[in-house]
Amino acid sequence: MNRPVLLFISLLSLDSVIGQASYSIPEEMPKGSLIGNIAHDLGLETKRLVSGKAEIFNRNSAEYVELNRERGVLLVKERIDREALCTETTVCALDFQVILENPMEFYTVTIQITDVNDNAPTFEKGEMKFKISESAINGAQFVLERAVDHDVGINGLQDYLLKPSDHFVLKLHSNANGHKNVEMVLQKPLDREKQEQINLVLTAVDGGEPQMSGTMLIVIT
Repeated sequence: MNRPVLLFISLLSLDSVIGQASYSIPEEMPKGSLIGNIAHDLGLETKRLVSGKAEIFNRNSAEYVELNRERGVLLVKERIDREALCTETTVCALDFQVILENPMEFYTVTIQITDVNDNAPTFEKGEMKFKISESAINGAQFVLERAVDHDVGINGLQDYLLKPSDHFVLKLHSNANGHKNVEMVLQKPLDREKQEQINLVLTAVDGGEPQMSGTMLIVIT
């Protein structure tokens, strides 16, 4: 007996979706910021939102988005951290419905959350130490710790720099997950009598504007 009723409700809901609206906003917008004029974009009058007791139907989205019926607008209810909301996925969006009563109407709304460069690349360790024989041959490779950047796209980790570069150069290659692994390659023989210890700085940089970076010290004896 329950199955036909559930099917009827599902079909009724699909038939009642009579409009949709899409927006794109950057993450970290202050609370109360305007997202869009939902009444205008859905072709409704504000009095219809009030009389229909319009509300957002989606618990997760309702935490971040507020519908002001009197003004007919969508507002940021809570500051949105894209990295917390969507982890490292490239596309991040809030999908919900605006529901009105008397008569019952459903409108679908999608708000795409775009990334801003609010995270610098970071290394788990502040320092790495290597003991390398002065008899090591050119081309010897040493795996370095990879930096982590929670931003995505151009705002994510883009490159590494090593200074000074008298004895070593960097070799980068992408793994199966799309992350860049980094290795230090010896290009000039070491001479312990001339220099017993070498201090290098590995810098990870992103492609945001302004550019952000993180560093790690490499100590070679």
